[in-house]
Amino acid sequence: MVMHAEDIGRAVGLRGQLGELCYSSGLLQSVQRVRSWWHRDLRILAYHRVLPLPDPATYEFDLELISTPPDQFREQMLLLRQRFHPMRLGDVAAAIEAGRPLPRDAVVVTFDDGYDDNYHVVFPILRELGIPATFFVSTGHIDSGRPYAYDWLVHMILLTGASQLQLPELGMDVPLPPDRAGRRAIAGNVLFRMKELGALAQAALIERLENEWAMPSDSAPPDCRPMTWDQLREIHAAGFEIGSHGVHHWMLAKLPQAELEAEVCQSRDALERELGPAPLLMSYPVGSGRAFDQRVIDTTRDAGYALACSYISGTNAQPASNPYALYRLAVERNMGKGWFAAMLTMPHLMSYPTPNHVNVQDGSPACSH
Repeated sequence: MVMHAEDIGRAVGLRGQLGELCYSSGLLQSVQRVRSWWHRDLRILAYHRVLPLPDPATYEFDLELISTPPDQFREQMLLLRQRFHPMRLGDVAAAIEAGRPLPRDAVVVTFDDGYDDNYHVVFPILRELGIPATFFVSTGHIDSGRPYAYDWLVHMILLTGASQLQLPELGMDVPLPPDRAGRRAIAGNVLFRMKELGALAQAALIERLENEWAMPSDSAPPDCRPMTWDQLREIHAAGFEIGSHGVHHWMLAKLPQAELEAEVCQSRDALERELGPAPLLMSYPVGSGRAFDQRVIDTTRDAGYALACSYISGTNAQPASNPYALYRLAVERNMGKGWFAAMLTMPHLMSYPTPNHVNVQDGSPACSH
């Protein structure tokens, strides 16, 4: 696992160092030409937030959701425009439906959740550079303006005045240290462990802490604000795609069937109501092998979605064979320009490693974002 110790966007760990070396040597373009001749796989980039990198000692939310700072994001998109073939995910769906091959070096840019920095920071850069993208949003949070539950949980653990974290649901009863780094480590452990619970039990746990600690999410600061429908309409009118990330950002595989169908269908209906007809595209919340399964895939397909993305690391050699569990390449905040370029050129060697969870379809590891 690559360390996040630096948090300044420089090369970290062996992959980062190797990526910078490959990039500075000028070898990547030759490697790309050779690889594109043999491999016509679809790369899908996965981002969350694009923000200036904050001080971890004072930042009050989940650092792991910051994919890259704005200046590096611009560099990444310029590189994408110069050396690859950016595509809309809806155009990928149309090509699959028509049986057409995708162009060489096809890359799709995607964003999960729907934080408002996607509107204020990401959207202007993409529009200026002419890079298409798909924004997957949790429609219930767009409706309410409330923060995303996992991020709010981290926020509460970082800021609560409680001296003890008592989570009988997880078998945890631990003291909360005064330092921010120690609390971040505990919050990360909680997020990891709670995702074994059912989605409704996860929601109940977070709501209980809100009440016990008097930290209701309806009074959240602007740092964790989702986009509004007006902002999404502007993005959509500019030619960008808006897809579903569920209603409440619940792990779909952890829901009973009725609630699963509601998440899939109600988010679809909200997007059509607010934005009009468009290709139906899904990104499974969390997206790991724990977050979706064959039941989720069947429900998504039956609801009329054309494609769905996971958060499992990899590229898609034959997207038509896996249209409801497409792999993606996560972009992380310590990924410098060289590492990013190397990941796009040699994704199987240079992409971010994924935690050791079992993918329901092929036994490969799955991300747990």
